[in-house]
Amino acid sequence: MKKSVSLYTDGACSGNPGLGGYGGILIYGNVRREYSGSETETTNNRMELLAVIVGLKRLKYPCKVDVYSDSAYTVNAFINGWIYAWEKSGWKKADNKSVLNVDLWEELLALTRTHDVTFHKVAGHADNELNNRCDELARGAITELRKTLPKEILLEENSEL
Repeated sequence: MKKSVSLYTDGACSGNPGLGGYGGILIYGNVRREYSGSETETTNNRMELLAVIVGLKRLKYPCKVDVYSDSAYTVNAFINGWIYAWEKSGWKKADNKSVLNVDLWEELLALTRTHDVTFHKVAGHADNELNNRCDELARGAITELRKTLPKEILLEENSEL
């Protein structure tokens, strides 16, 4: 029998595209593990997807996973079945335009075939304590990334605000 895990995730971006961060919380029983990461040139949607991918990749064996995200982009692709249609059509949307972030969608889809994943949409920046903590982790990752960047990049970022 697969172990049941809860995964809360969030992504953030300073500028879109711009500096991005993601955060997540994995919960199994009484065990809670937080994680976060960042990228220099990315989008909010990429960070939302990466938050889920990184969490699922941290699991050591196939699990039953309930993913909680405020990202309609991520959640609706699975709940509405869009991702399966995109895959079937060679990663084209209904309007025949290419799906963005195919590299991450393919990776996430593969992980959902390893784990039994159910996606749940939560309200963002509302009263969900764990979603709010994921937002803090994502924004904190951006703050930490800024500390490592050369002044020229920070000046570029500030000039676009």
